[in-house]
Amino acid sequence: MAAVAAMVVVVALLLGGGAVEAVWLDLPPTGTKCVSEEIQPNVVVLADYALMYESHPTAHPTVAVKVTSPYGNTVHHNENATTGQFAFTTSEAGNYLACFWLDSPEKGSGVSLNLDWKIGIAAKDWDTVAKKEKIEGVELELRKLEAAVESIHHNLLYLKAREAEMRTVSEKTNSRVAWFSILSLGVCIVVSVLQLWHLQGFFRKKKLI
Repeated sequence: MAAVAAMVVVVALLLGGGAVEAVWLDLPPTGTKCVSEEIQPNVVVLADYALMYESHPTAHPTVAVKVTSPYGNTVHHNENATTGQFAFTTSEAGNYLACFWLDSPEKGSGVSLNLDWKIGIAAKDWDTVAKKEKIEGVELELRKLEAAVESIHHNLLYLKAREAEMRTVSEKTNSRVAWFSILSLGVCIVVSVLQLWHLQGFFRKKKLI
């Protein structure tokens, strides 16, 4: 039992690799509120959102939502909604942006939106997996552990690739700065020689030397 309990704790810690983010957004009468998340490619994203209007007991404002990829592609768009959901698998690495704004005539203050944002293995429906594959208990926890380890492995590979990319950019920048410094030094030397030559010619013309 102790081993199983320890395994469950490890699974719970590793599941942090799949982010679960629930946030409350206070939507202004005009303007947009946005949430961004940096996500790797080939990662499942699942989010539920719902309007809460405490100061609008009779009115029912609606919200519009637009989710865009790092390259500006729209992955979800909805209007005149009080609740909704979006789900997609990322194809690009970078910041995914979800923006919300009130799009109904009934605006005003006191309108909040609850956003439950799940990424990676946190977005996986483990109940469905357990029923489909007829697994439960320790076997299910082992399956979660396997998915968590795989997610962490992909995260490490992604970070390694990003580090290599940043190192390449840094080396190119350092090389360009070095060449620019050498070029600047060469220009300064040439200008100094030309100034000296010009002064010598001037002094000879004036018969000062």
